[in-house]
Amino acid sequence: MEKRCDIGVIGLAVMGQNLVLNMNDHGYSVAVFNRTLSRVTNFLEGPAQQTSVVGTSSPADLVRSLKSPRKIMLMVRAGEVVDMFINTLWPLLDEGDIIIDGGNSNYRDTVRRVDEMKAHGILYVGAGISGGEEGARRGPSIMPGGNSRAWPEIQQIFQDIAARADDGSPCCDWVGDGGAGHFIKMVHNGIEYGDMQLISEAWHFMRAGLGLDNDRIAAVFDSWNTTELNSYLIEITADILRFREKESGDHLVDKILDSAGQKGTGKWTGISALEHGIPLTLITSAVFARCLSALKEQRVEAARLFARTVTPPAIETAAVDDWIDHLRQSLLAARIISYAQGFMLMREASAAFSWELNYHRIARIWRGGCIIRSSFLDDIANAYTAEPLRSACRCRRCRPPSPFSTVTPATVCPPACCRRSATTSAPIPISGSTDHRKSSFIPTGPDTAGKQVQRPMMSEPHLFMGGSSHPSTASLFFAPQSACCGGTISSGC
Repeated sequence: MEKRCDIGVIGLAVMGQNLVLNMNDHGYSVAVFNRTLSRVTNFLEGPAQQTSVVGTSSPADLVRSLKSPRKIMLMVRAGEVVDMFINTLWPLLDEGDIIIDGGNSNYRDTVRRVDEMKAHGILYVGAGISGGEEGARRGPSIMPGGNSRAWPEIQQIFQDIAARADDGSPCCDWVGDGGAGHFIKMVHNGIEYGDMQLISEAWHFMRAGLGLDNDRIAAVFDSWNTTELNSYLIEITADILRFREKESGDHLVDKILDSAGQKGTGKWTGISALEHGIPLTLITSAVFARCLSALKEQRVEAARLFARTVTPPAIETAAVDDWIDHLRQSLLAARIISYAQGFMLMREASAAFSWELNYHRIARIWRGGCIIRSSFLDDIANAYTAEPLRSACRCRRCRPPSPFSTVTPATVCPPACCRRSATTSAPIPISGSTDHRKSSFIPTGPDTAGKQVQRPMMSEPHLFMGGSSHPSTASLFFAPQSACCGGTISSGC
């Protein structure tokens, strides 16, 4: 009997090819297909020549080559192409087979596809994958979500090919139902936008404000990479600033056009923040900075009309180091704010869509393989471990949504809510129309003296600096609070 493959991959651009080679390296047999068949041939005769990868000539041929339950991963352009392949594949599949979208799809499309495929008995997964081409080859960060019945079938493959954190744990875990995987990847990319903008502003301050050259600034970033700012982006910034052209010997960074593009996930993050009423100020500012940079002709004309020359002030050599340290601390504070706002958005979406996201787990997934990997994420994960999130409920009585949210809140508490009955574990339906948005207090039931009392409503992870008992600076920002009964389940909030 012909041997069947463990998984199929459709789409052989560089990301798809590298994921296939990664799977092959870990002992999995992979069947591949691409609409342009010559790309299949070139792949088998090139990078995959010494592997067990199997080429196929059609989607039907790919399906026939797979073990049951069949697992097919789409590594194609987001949008209509994904829907086209889904509509081609599902009639060829059996109940319980799995389709995985590994591209940067909009999470709302993934929600729709999960439901559509469920009606046909197909298990659909939207997996956010971060790390770029190198990550796909050597180990990315993977954020799968969708139909949870698929996870036991794909867990081993995904965790085997994923990056490893310093403690050896895989940077991949199930994140939630529906579009949770692609939503988490979207927020990840938004945080990435913010990190890159902050780094560029720090460079500009040192270059234009302190008058330092690129080599000196690279040395500063090297030193910062030994502190709380240790991260992939800080590391490669130093390398980029040092890089010189072979012909001229000039720094390449000074010759790169100052006009940045974007693929859309940063924009989606900003739109989602507006929909949920979350003040994602830093990330959206980073997106707008890219939009502004793209207006190159207008900026050149404006510079001609309003010419100004910035002359760095005379600063004593000893004072420069003080400025650099202040800048490091400012960059750290700004990064904390950026991540806190990202986690606020995830929490809001989790409650609105009943995803029950595990924030400790998400922070751990991002510790390796992805673009925003950093030691700082250990602090965030530890903060959520030290004080676990007790309630992610967004039902109208437990924790009303932002007054600016356009997303309809749930009317029944999800399983994680502290309003679920302590004796029956049954969800408690919510009735009434009390609008708590008008007050910063919520009723919490009678106290021991029988009087009705009110307690302040805690909402998102703390956004304040204060106190000295927390284990890290990040804990001040990522110390989640219960939104309702504070643990006294029997009082019914």
